[in-house]
Amino acid sequence: MAGEDVPAGEGLPAAGEGVAAGEAAEAVEAVFREERGLLLASLTRRFGDLDLAEEVTSEAIEAALRHWPAEGVPARPGAWLLTTARRKAVDRLRRDQAYAARLAVLQADAERAEAVAPAADAGSASDPGLGELPDERLQLFFTCTHPALAAEDRTALTLRCLAGLTTPEVARAFLVPTATMAQRIVRAKKKIREARIPFRVPGPDELPDRLPGVLQVVYSVFTEGYAASSGPRLQRLDMAGEAVRLARILRRLLPAERETAGLLALLLLVHARRDARTGPEGEPVLLEEQDRGRWDRAMIEEGRDLVVRALTGGPAGPYGVQAAIAALHDEAADVESTDWAQIVALYDVLLALTPSPVVAVNRAVAVAMRDGPGAGLALLDALAGEPRLRAYAPYAVARGDLLTRLGREGEAAVAYREALEAAGTEPERAALRRKLGE
Repeated sequence: MAGEDVPAGEGLPAAGEGVAAGEAAEAVEAVFREERGLLLASLTRRFGDLDLAEEVTSEAIEAALRHWPAEGVPARPGAWLLTTARRKAVDRLRRDQAYAARLAVLQADAERAEAVAPAADAGSASDPGLGELPDERLQLFFTCTHPALAAEDRTALTLRCLAGLTTPEVARAFLVPTATMAQRIVRAKKKIREARIPFRVPGPDELPDRLPGVLQVVYSVFTEGYAASSGPRLQRLDMAGEAVRLARILRRLLPAERETAGLLALLLLVHARRDARTGPEGEPVLLEEQDRGRWDRAMIEEGRDLVVRALTGGPAGPYGVQAAIAALHDEAADVESTDWAQIVALYDVLLALTPSPVVAVNRAVAVAMRDGPGAGLALLDALAGEPRLRAYAPYAVARGDLLTRLGREGEAAVAYREALEAAGTEPERAALRRKLGE
């Protein structure tokens, strides 16, 4: 293969041991999904340009689709793609001297940034999460979620670069046209380039301020997958699964950070209920009506172990507390035997950590389960003036359910109509129409 644009002898089978084109395409897809973030991180680290990294990664994928059917899937397909992409990047830079000069400036900036933050490279003695990284995806996490980028741009860029979603898929997640999302992603990359945002892990002094933003992006991805904001389905399991995968990567890369354990625990404990959350027609199934035999017990056990890690060794963080609440739900045999008193106490802690009307709504529902519907309704009514709850369907649904339990059907119908106006997905609207019909 001398003179070709792909690596020779990278663990390929002997001549004549090729694979079918369909099998090769499946192998490329599997490697692309699993290692896209690693490929982009390695290439961006080396060449200092995310656009170039994406372009040569795509070219390497095309090369794999040409060569693997005839020559076989390499023993180390990720290494094959990385080598091919690197060679294509070098060839491109040789042809474009102006481009190469600009990248040299970016790389020099990155090297200077690393020089002034040596603790990020020397932290392994005290914090294994900051030194001797197993790969470079962590740098890409912090680049894509840099506070200089707008919040919506951070999430979009993370989905595009680390979750491996295409631009149209990201656009569907945000319910915007593909062209709008493409402009948003281009804007984020341009900001990284023009602001010369360094491609590095923040030092220990910066990490406490930066890590919450990274965790929030992954949590936002999961939230949209767990409870879609609009559309024909209640859940987007592909997005929720990608968020779990990203949380696993963060957990591996920052094992000393307890909130990475808390986030992964929360996602696992909630995602474990995915098969029981919808009925045969995609309709929502409330927690008290779910078949708990369909919950993923292996995922729950993994999440419970992580909760212990998240809550051990210092004050609890918000994701660890939320994971503890989810664990109490998952451990209970049914709604009646759930430890509602402990859940209310945990919501008290969560409210102190992250004051939020949404947390207050969830606490009110837990109080209703502990002390009765009247106590919960009083707390919900006290939140009526909160503007952020006016278009929040779960708030109106909670009021409607408690009013129904109190026998105040007329007021419940008003609450359900308000929820119907705010509901984003068709399964939610259908369920609310049924409640009104009852």
